[in-house]
Amino acid sequence: MLLAAASLLTAGGCAGRPELPILEQTGSRTAAQTASRLEALLPADVLLVGEQHDAPAHHELEQQIISSLATRGLLAAVALEMAEVGASTAQLKPSSTDEQARRALKWDDKAWPWTAYGPAVMTAVRAGVPVLGANLPRAQMPASMNDSKLDAQLPGPALKAQQQGIRIGHCNLLPESQIQPMTRIQIAKDITMADTVHQLLLPGKTVVLLAGNGHVDRRLGVPQHLRADVTAKALQLRAGDASGTDGADAFDSVWATPALPDTDYCAGLKAQLPSTAK
Repeated sequence: MLLAAASLLTAGGCAGRPELPILEQTGSRTAAQTASRLEALLPADVLLVGEQHDAPAHHELEQQIISSLATRGLLAAVALEMAEVGASTAQLKPSSTDEQARRALKWDDKAWPWTAYGPAVMTAVRAGVPVLGANLPRAQMPASMNDSKLDAQLPGPALKAQQQGIRIGHCNLLPESQIQPMTRIQIAKDITMADTVHQLLLPGKTVVLLAGNGHVDRRLGVPQHLRADVTAKALQLRAGDASGTDGADAFDSVWATPALPDTDYCAGLKAQLPSTAK
């Protein structure tokens, strides 16, 4: 009877314990290379990883970066441009499913294919590390477009560069009257991501932010809004020849990946904005 009771107590104790992390280690040569290259960017309170959204190699590198930090116990959290502030996997267990993670993050699969981002997200979830949305909620965008205070959040030259980036990024199809409001949204997104990162900082560990390259640009993006006491490293994942990248002041490191097939992004935008196409 005593043995049976002891067994029940032991079983009950195990059932109440938190799940152990599930650390995913990959033995591939590319994963080992990623871990080695990552060393040059550490230590850092924040690692800002800039991607080209449609580059499969970038998603693979992001998963490897998260895996490398998690297996070494250095990953504080993962913040995502791809989900809005307020969404979080913090309540999930390491054994949680992809579908549970998608629901927790209120994932928009049309905008951000889960097949591309799921592996990186689930590597963190299985390691017991929270993944959080960091982007400006869509409901707040109209207010941001009309918030003139956002114009003062960047130095004058950076603000003009950001405005020009909006023009070029939209293939010069936007009416000039939309440039300032769209730039304000971009700045508001960067501030929201920076605020999210601040909330996730842990001594001796690294927060990873996954976002588009423009958001991690030191001159214009999230780094402009981080506190001075935060050590942040900006990594650009670049599809194609890295020799043509922006100046050294934009990123701390640039990792080149294979070039993508030529795509006429402007043609797709013209189809979305027929009234602005000439």
